[in-house]
Amino acid sequence: MPLPRLGTRSVRLRTAPAVFVALAAALAGTVLALSPDNSRTGHAGDDKPGHIAVDVSQSRCGQGWTRPGPGVRTFDLRNSSDGAAEVYLEDPGSQAVYGEVEDIGPGTTRQLTVRLGKGAYAFKCVPDDADAVTGPTVRITSGQPGPAAAPVTEHDLIPPALAYQKWIGGGLDDVVRLTTTLKDAIDRGDLGTARSDWLPAHLEYERLGAAYDAFGDADAQVNGTDAGLPDGVHDKGFAGFHRIEYGLWHGESADGLRAPAAVLVKAVTRLRDSWSQTRMDPAQLGLRAHEILENTVQFELTGRTDYGSGSNLATARANLDGTREVLSRLRPLLTTRYADLPGLDKELDRAQHTLDGFRHGGRWTALGRLSRAQREQTDSVLGDLVERLASVATLCDPRRTV
Repeated sequence: MPLPRLGTRSVRLRTAPAVFVALAAALAGTVLALSPDNSRTGHAGDDKPGHIAVDVSQSRCGQGWTRPGPGVRTFDLRNSSDGAAEVYLEDPGSQAVYGEVEDIGPGTTRQLTVRLGKGAYAFKCVPDDADAVTGPTVRITSGQPGPAAAPVTEHDLIPPALAYQKWIGGGLDDVVRLTTTLKDAIDRGDLGTARSDWLPAHLEYERLGAAYDAFGDADAQVNGTDAGLPDGVHDKGFAGFHRIEYGLWHGESADGLRAPAAVLVKAVTRLRDSWSQTRMDPAQLGLRAHEILENTVQFELTGRTDYGSGSNLATARANLDGTREVLSRLRPLLTTRYADLPGLDKELDRAQHTLDGFRHGGRWTALGRLSRAQREQTDSVLGDLVERLASVATLCDPRRTV
């Protein structure tokens, strides 16, 4: 995963400045949980048929919902204050969230659609730079509600983040060892062995996908592409695994590759040695679980990062391993929050089976050699998995509870 990927966001966050997420849909693993910004100016008396107008300002949080009933309901959340706010519809007792809307600007309205049933409901309004306010409790006496999820806090995410960070440290040890082996082959002038050594080293780094943001600028030195470089693959700024890949598969001599190999080993060694002083942002862990494979679809399955080795499918498989590592740390939080976790596990296995079908001993089928049916199947399987992982990002996004 090269540096440009660090700027990508999950589907949920990429639709900023305002994103609607209905957990009732997200927990079912459907795409209906995500919608674009549909802001409009809110005025009293402009309710649409079948819609319920609710004020979400700090002083009037939850006011306007006077005729509760079961079924699918759409709330027009109007922010009559002079500051932005995010809003949750929750069970006031357990604080389990049924739906949320982020970044409702002053004087604007956002829509929230949820399925209501027997239970207690209240809107929690969380203005910027002010305490959260919970509106009046509304009770519904019949019907089956949509699923809800207990909010995840940053405190909840600290243990899995620390466990994942420790795992990354071990992975970096392996990256240093494998890149040193690669460099040694290049130093000896044994480019055939170097081509064999390149892939294991690169894949070991690719498995560390959720840490790339914490790696910062070091990622460009380790795994950057030629994107944006004035002279492309011949630019002096082109470095790391892909620089060596290009040379190994385009007839460059060992003399030309010794310096880039030395730079790569120094970069990964420096990254490993400084890792114990680095602190990953726990709040980003769920987002990264989604981003790894989102970026795989965008970069690997399109061949945009192939510099001659034809190893995109091997990289996709390593990215899948990296996704599993993140999810294994988040699983204690997801078990009680993500109703379709068994379905996610099934899709992970399906994706692994699909990708493993392209490995033949120590060799992988090049992306360009797949049939149209194989390409379509691979795109479909990975694409569906990315959609399911968007729910993980949603559920693990820390929420203010006070």
